[in-house]
Amino acid sequence: MTLEVGVLGYRFMGKAHANAMARLPMFFPDAPDVERHVLVGRDEDALADAADRLGFENIATDWADVVDEVDVFYNLGPNHVHADPSIAALEAGTPVLCEKPLANDLESAERMADAAESAGVPTAAAFNYRYVPAIQYAKNLIESGEIGEIHHFRGQYLQDWLVDPEAPWSWRNDAEMAGSGALGDLGAHTIDLARFLVGDVARVSGHLRTFVDERPVDGGDEARPVTVDDAYSAQAELEGGVMATLEASRFATGHKNDHSIEIHGSEGSLKFSLERLNELEVLRGDDRGYETILVTDESDPYVEHWWPPGHVLGWEHTFVHENYEFLSAVESGDEHHPDFHDGLAVQRVLAAIQESDERGEWVEVN
Repeated sequence: MTLEVGVLGYRFMGKAHANAMARLPMFFPDAPDVERHVLVGRDEDALADAADRLGFENIATDWADVVDEVDVFYNLGPNHVHADPSIAALEAGTPVLCEKPLANDLESAERMADAAESAGVPTAAAFNYRYVPAIQYAKNLIESGEIGEIHHFRGQYLQDWLVDPEAPWSWRNDAEMAGSGALGDLGAHTIDLARFLVGDVARVSGHLRTFVDERPVDGGDEARPVTVDDAYSAQAELEGGVMATLEASRFATGHKNDHSIEIHGSEGSLKFSLERLNELEVLRGDDRGYETILVTDESDPYVEHWWPPGHVLGWEHTFVHENYEFLSAVESGDEHHPDFHDGLAVQRVLAAIQESDERGEWVEVN
C-alpha cells in the first residue's frame, strides 16, 4: 500500500518534511511507501514551483478539497490555521501531523484533541527534537535509573533573529495568528522535552517581555505592532516535585539555534545542546566530571539507518525519524506519540505561563 500524503504549507517546514519523505526509502527500507501527492497553498504560481521542487504530484489552493482525499494530512501552516483543516481531516478519518504549537490558543487545541479522540486515528504533534538520537539516549539513561532520582530540569532555547529592530514584521509577531512569540515558537519544544524526559508540568510562574513594539512591513514604509513576547522565562514544578527553569528568547545576541537542557539527579546529570546534537554529556555517580558521549554508534537510536559509526547526523535527520515513526503508525494503525493530546498538554503549559505573567503569581496547570 502506498500512502498518499497531502501537505499544507511549502516554506520552512514544508521543505523539511518533503525532504524527510524523500529520504525514507533510501535509509528506512521498512518505512511505508509514500507518495507526495498534493501540496496546498494560496498562491497558485508559487505553489506550482514549490511542488516541482519538493516532488509533489499535484497542487490545490483549498485544503477542504484535499483532507478527505488523501491517506495522511500534514498541517504545516501558521498557528492560526492549525485547527480547522486538522479537525476537518480528522472528521474525515484522515490521520494528521500538525506543526507545533498545536494551535494559537488553548480552546482551539482542546477542539483538536477532542477531534483526534473521536476519530481514533494516529495523530502527531511535530516535536521533532524527541527524535534526536542523543535525546533518545538520554531517555534510556533516565528510564534505566542511571542518574537516580531527578531533582532539576533546566531548558533554554535561544535565538537572535529579531535583535535588529528593523527586522520585518511577520505573522509570528501577531498574537491572533501566532498565539505567543518565543514562548510558543521555541518554548513549546522545551516544555515537550521536559514532559518526555521527566514528567508533566504541575504549576508555573512566568515572565514575558516584548523588546520592540512595532516592526516594518517587508518592502514598505508601513509598520505593524508586535503583540507577542520576544522572550519568556518561567519557574516550574514538574511531576514528582522536580524543580524546573525554562527560558526562550529571540533576542539572545550570538545564539542562532541554541536549544539546551540539563537534568540533575541523585546519581548523575545530563547535558545536551542542539548546536552539538550528536553529543550527550553525562556525569555518573563517581562525580569525576562530565563524559562527552558521541551518540553515533550503530547501537544508538536510529543511527543504524545512516552512516558508519562516528559520521554525524544533522538537524534535518530529526524530521526523517519523525516521519518514519508517524507514517509507520499510520500504516499499522498503532498509537503514536507525541500525539494531539501531548500537544494539548504543552498548550496548557503555554497558557498557564501567559496567565501567570498577567496575574503575577503561580498558576496551576490543569
